[in-house]
Amino acid sequence: MHKDVVLVTIKGVMPTANGCAVFLGNNDKTFVIYVDHSVGNAIQMTLNGVKKDRPLTHDLIGSVLLGLGALLEHIVINDSREGTFFARILLRMENELGKKIIEIDARPSDSIVLALQQKRPIYVARTVFDQVEDMSEILERVLKQQADPSSSDEAST
Repeated sequence: MHKDVVLVTIKGVMPTANGCAVFLGNNDKTFVIYVDHSVGNAIQMTLNGVKKDRPLTHDLIGSVLLGLGALLEHIVINDSREGTFFARILLRMENELGKKIIEIDARPSDSIVLALQQKRPIYVARTVFDQVEDMSEILERVLKQQADPSSSDEAST
């Protein structure tokens, strides 16, 4: 399987006019998935280790999986069509009846939150990774502007 997929991490989450841009990648390439504000906030809160007063939907799903004895193995962003990404969540269950691997279709944004919460790997299918545009330079530029807001002021004067 590992030749067919690429391990990625979250490199940044940036607010946009219509939601959030989630930058994923490795040392070779970074790409963007656009998500709605609520899931973007959930990703950012999970990355920052923010404790919530009440469980959010992703927290509920994690609790249900725990209660059922299911372990999230990993997620795979497995397809991209016309700018829309698709993902699969792979769960492992083991009980007195035996072992079972369950694969569930899911939005990448929800899958990412669950993987981050449970500290599990995020993979991208090699075919998807090879076709996405490399956004590494854009991410670097945005991170530099966030670190030094005066640099964007100087560039505009």
